[in-house]
Amino acid sequence: MPMSDFLVKRNDLRECRIVESKAPELEPGQTLLRVDSFGLSANNVTYAVLGEMMSYWDFFPAENGWGRVPMWGFAEVERSEAKDVEPGMRLYGYLPPSSYLAVTPAQADADGFIDGSPHRAALPSTYQRYRATDADPFYRAVTEDLQMLLRPLFFTSFLIDDQLVDDGLAARGPIVISSASSKTAIGAAFLLAQREGVELIGLTSARNVEFVDDLGVYARTVTYDAIESLDRGPATFVDIAGDAGVRLAVHAHYGQELLYSMRVGGTHWEERGAGGDELPGPSPTLFFAPDRVTKRSEDWGPAELQRRVSGAWHPFCEWTGSWLEVIHGRGFEAVQRVYLDVLEGRVEAKTAHVLSLD
Repeated sequence: MPMSDFLVKRNDLRECRIVESKAPELEPGQTLLRVDSFGLSANNVTYAVLGEMMSYWDFFPAENGWGRVPMWGFAEVERSEAKDVEPGMRLYGYLPPSSYLAVTPAQADADGFIDGSPHRAALPSTYQRYRATDADPFYRAVTEDLQMLLRPLFFTSFLIDDQLVDDGLAARGPIVISSASSKTAIGAAFLLAQREGVELIGLTSARNVEFVDDLGVYARTVTYDAIESLDRGPATFVDIAGDAGVRLAVHAHYGQELLYSMRVGGTHWEERGAGGDELPGPSPTLFFAPDRVTKRSEDWGPAELQRRVSGAWHPFCEWTGSWLEVIHGRGFEAVQRVYLDVLEGRVEAKTAHVLSLD
């Protein structure tokens, strides 16, 4: 199979193309990763939507005006000029939709390494680690698909749950979650639903009401056009849709009784709006997972953070595996097709895509 890159126009996310590429030449201290497979979901669209604002395009530079949308998946070490990184090592981490990736391993050991490439030095450390599957507490061979699709989302879900509880918001009135059918929302709801005194309200489109109800983690499912049917009173808004109209409707409904407005994602990427100053109630606060990782790494230590997240992950993984339908595709044409389907919202909530490049 020829080596290729999948590129997206940074100022027009619908414009995308496949271009032929060559394996990068290695410099001393570098390692060549062959990208094996990755998940492609609304999470990746969020990376593209926020690419400029949050520097997601900077991880895997492309030609001027184009970008490589970051993916989470597995790769294998094909060649290595770096100490303690051997060919054949299988790794989980942040990858481009490309045949190969050259990295500069730092702090390498049996657990893996971080990419010390100069162009990534100023970027969040959360996205820099490549974990060897042999030593990864999250890893089980039978759940590779779910790890590619849900692990980074679940990490965000875990951190959302952690912050809401840490800030004393979890039991001070309902937690209203937009895009309730999204995987990040489902992960957060799964965790929050296990806590005493938490009431969860899922906001979703009419076509996803049955799916959200059947999950069994939300106390109530409400369509976007029925927000006014909710009881007024203290509430917390977790905005995963990123839809300006939905955000305004929630803020207008709760007004000054809205305790906190957490802006997480952009699944409704075309309806995304800035907004904040003109909204009733508190200004939306952007939730940036790497900042929360830094805080909890300082509070608990990195190893304890990983232990807590992996401990919560396995029950979630088992539960999700009972209802999520994984659709497999192969090759760059499949990557392009699935990317456009996800971008345009043509993927059913109960399904998710895993793409292989070999």
